[in-house]
Amino acid sequence: MRTDSIFYRLFQLLPSSFFELIGREPAEADAYQFTSVEIKQLAFRLDGLFCPIDEEPAHPIYFVEIQFYRDPDFYFRLFGEIFLYLSQYKPKTNPWHTVVIYPARIFEVEQTLQFGELFTSQRVTRVYLNELETAENSLGLGMLKLIVESEESAGEQARRLVSQTRQQLTDESRQQDILQLIETIIIYKLPQLSLEEIEQMLGLSDFKQTRVYQEAKQEGVEEGKQIGKLEVLRRMLQLGSSLEFIAEALNLPVEEVRKLAEESQP
Repeated sequence: MRTDSIFYRLFQLLPSSFFELIGREPAEADAYQFTSVEIKQLAFRLDGLFCPIDEEPAHPIYFVEIQFYRDPDFYFRLFGEIFLYLSQYKPKTNPWHTVVIYPARIFEVEQTLQFGELFTSQRVTRVYLNELETAENSLGLGMLKLIVESEESAGEQARRLVSQTRQQLTDESRQQDILQLIETIIIYKLPQLSLEEIEQMLGLSDFKQTRVYQEAKQEGVEEGKQIGKLEVLRRMLQLGSSLEFIAEALNLPVEEVRKLAEESQP
């Protein structure tokens, strides 16, 4: 699963889910803008950054990193990127905090010799999704748990989230974005199923016939005519869209989309 883009899209759509994840009030998301920032010269890119929209010291800068494999050099790279960011952007009033999201504790590779004091400080929070306890009514935390859900129970959990999305979100466009993201997660978790089987499992067949979905699909087609299908594909991949959804939106065979996706990689 392309986890970075999934998390990026989720935190864009539901920024409150990040603050719930670290035990803060969801309303704190209103004071932040979520983005991804490239550190100049060395071309490092932080997975995500919750940057305060004001200079209130009570609102720290949150660096977000997604780590889904064991990497002995991870913390050397992470703290190097953070301090390079601080050196380049020089925030004067907002303190910093970093949140590392792991699928499970087994992927953690601590470097206590060099960074032990940071781990025991208030600067670093580590989250293990398989240990996450979620409230039943929290859509954002439910989607975070879905990412690490077992194949056996992922379908049932996704159906609950689909129902929850339809109940909690009244804005049709926002509802469509969340439903598409749930579908994308399941497509990557259950690659043996066809797109039609997944739509049927999640009860999304009727959703694909709605005006909002059809307009979004047509928007993709028209945009492709104007600026080129490759650029649209890059944008949709960054948003976490599945190859199947992109193929449908651009009226292209899935294999052609897969080939274009490979060619678009740097």
